[in-house]
Amino acid sequence: MDVHIGHFLNFMSVEKGASGNTVAAYKNDLQQFDSFVTSLNGNGKTRDWDRTERDLIVEYLLALRRKNYAEATVARKVAALKSFFQYLQAEGTIRGNPAESLESPRVGRSLPKPLSVTEVDELLEQPMKRNTPEAKRDRAMLELLYATGLRVTELVSLDIDDVNMSGPYVRCMGKGSKERTIPIHEQAAAAVAAYLNDGRAPLVKARKELALFVNRRGERLTRQGFWLILKQYAKEANIATSVTPHTLRHSFATHMLRGGAPLRNVQELLGHANISTTQVYTQIANEHVRQVYEKAHPRAR
Repeated sequence: MDVHIGHFLNFMSVEKGASGNTVAAYKNDLQQFDSFVTSLNGNGKTRDWDRTERDLIVEYLLALRRKNYAEATVARKVAALKSFFQYLQAEGTIRGNPAESLESPRVGRSLPKPLSVTEVDELLEQPMKRNTPEAKRDRAMLELLYATGLRVTELVSLDIDDVNMSGPYVRCMGKGSKERTIPIHEQAAAAVAAYLNDGRAPLVKARKELALFVNRRGERLTRQGFWLILKQYAKEANIATSVTPHTLRHSFATHMLRGGAPLRNVQELLGHANISTTQVYTQIANEHVRQVYEKAHPRAR
């Protein structure tokens, strides 16, 4: 990896406090751009970023569009390049910023697509069809994710000590290293207790592992590991729409608002810094109410 890219990623992580996901995405974006430049200019021992021109970056972005990259993906790659060259300029590595005047693609913010209550019920029932340590773990994870609205990174980062069964509640560290405590309802608490009592020990074996959720090797489960588990259960539940780890978070927020929960409370549970981020779920909840009303009163359309 280019030394300047390495320094920038370290700057993003240490100085800016960027999340691991953001750093990983920027690393991929910048290495892709570096490979593109190398393919045009040939392999050099050291990349001379000061000679990078705006036209070259535009040519790269056009190549991405020819490959049918989504506008949101292109927008992120533009943001990565702008941040990188801004860093190089601030460090004195380059004299001018060739990405300064680049415009990011306008990305229309689509509404999240939550599952219906019936679909959630079907999904949560799938692990209950098996009586294995993995199934007990999976049920606890799905129940906890839907009951709390945790991000998947927050879920797999939980340690045993982060769950208080007498509360019951779960304590997690969210974006910006902000800690929050979220109550757990009875059904989710029962699933977590069943996993702790009968499922976790056979998976951990003799390992001294602090992680709450572990894989078959007794190590902390990864985001990718959870995604594969969720994908399989969604298939078994015959859910036609695409289901991602964030889908349960969307479903949690939407169903909370439909049930009459105050927007501010939902914001706190989700760990959103700005309430405007949470307000998008009110649009989904209101649309649901409208559709139900029109179905019951067809003449009102």
